[in-house]
Amino acid sequence: MIAIILEAALDTIKLLPFLFTVYVLIELFERRFGESLERNIRRVRTAGPLLGAMFGCIPQCSFSVISAVLYSRGLISTGTLLAVFLSTSDEAIPIMLAQPGSARFIGPLVACKIFIAIAAGYAIDLFSGKTIKTHGVETYGETIEGCCGHECSGTKPLPMLLIHPLKHTVKVFVFLFATTLLITIAVQCAGETRLHQALAHHRTLQPLLAALVGLIPNCAASVAVSQVFLKGIISFGAAIAGLCAGAGLGLLVLVRENRSKADTLRIIALLFCVSVLTGAGIQYLYG
Repeated sequence: MIAIILEAALDTIKLLPFLFTVYVLIELFERRFGESLERNIRRVRTAGPLLGAMFGCIPQCSFSVISAVLYSRGLISTGTLLAVFLSTSDEAIPIMLAQPGSARFIGPLVACKIFIAIAAGYAIDLFSGKTIKTHGVETYGETIEGCCGHECSGTKPLPMLLIHPLKHTVKVFVFLFATTLLITIAVQCAGETRLHQALAHHRTLQPLLAALVGLIPNCAASVAVSQVFLKGIISFGAAIAGLCAGAGLGLLVLVRENRSKADTLRIIALLFCVSVLTGAGIQYLYG
């Protein structure tokens, strides 16, 4: 049990510097631009899915966490968020690098995921009208309020500017730690062997099953998908489906930070559907 608690703690503690930095930058951004925030966001929206896919493919799930925070504060579009989620591979690349002779799969896998992420990101923004939620900053008369009702207008000493980001970081950390601990315990009880067996059977359904496993917001999901692929148990298409759906802890942050639960479910559904359809297409065409 102690080992499980330590594993959950390490998975979340390593994200603290990223979370705190992002929240501090958002705080400064809100205070600097205030009412012109929406206008400045929309100037760079067309590059969002492309940049999201490129940053998301960096190993680990740090950028999926950051993108979930930015989306929840209305700073990126749905397509950009999905591009990051789809290109994220969490632990897959380190696992493949650690396996002798498996590095040859990294190039095709990353290339496919980036292409899928960019195409899906722009398609989603196109059909949704490139919607960017702007509830992060609201204006009431002369007072500009942030996401939690804190005042964003005026100048304040540096320590005061750090209090709100610190509160956000602590809240997210507690939620991530508790949820990651529960998920880790559940995965341990289920056993990785059962995950492997579930993915091994019913080849036609492999993309669907792999995507379901990938949705588990824990590094065990990407590890399981990578291992069964490297052992030849599932197809390349199924591996793409599982790893596209595997946004890691970014999904948990989205659940915690996004005000609209319906919107969160919509994003998860889009992530799952794109992962399954592209994975099944690749499996049908190339095996």
